[in-house]
Amino acid sequence: MTPDSVIQIGSEALKVVLMISLPMLGVALVVGIAISLFQAVTQIQEMTLTFVPKIIAVFVAMILAAPWMSDQMISFTRELFSMIPTLTR
Repeated sequence: MTPDSVIQIGSEALKVVLMISLPMLGVALVVGIAISLFQAVTQIQEMTLTFVPKIIAVFVAMILAAPWMSDQMISFTRELFSMIPTLTR
């Protein structure tokens, strides 16, 4: 196993992690901006108002994206397992 292969596997793992986390982060961003706009328009400055809708939205996004996320993780894991014979040389 060369340092280049370790770097390649690490960078692929980081790409998979970023791809998997992107739906939840995007939903949290959109909901946070929408709530901030709502607070600015109505002048309601309650700090806890942002947490509950974000948590619910991220949870729903996680449920909806779960099949895609598991497919991405399974394909990455299969790719790693198929690389094992070439890495041990």
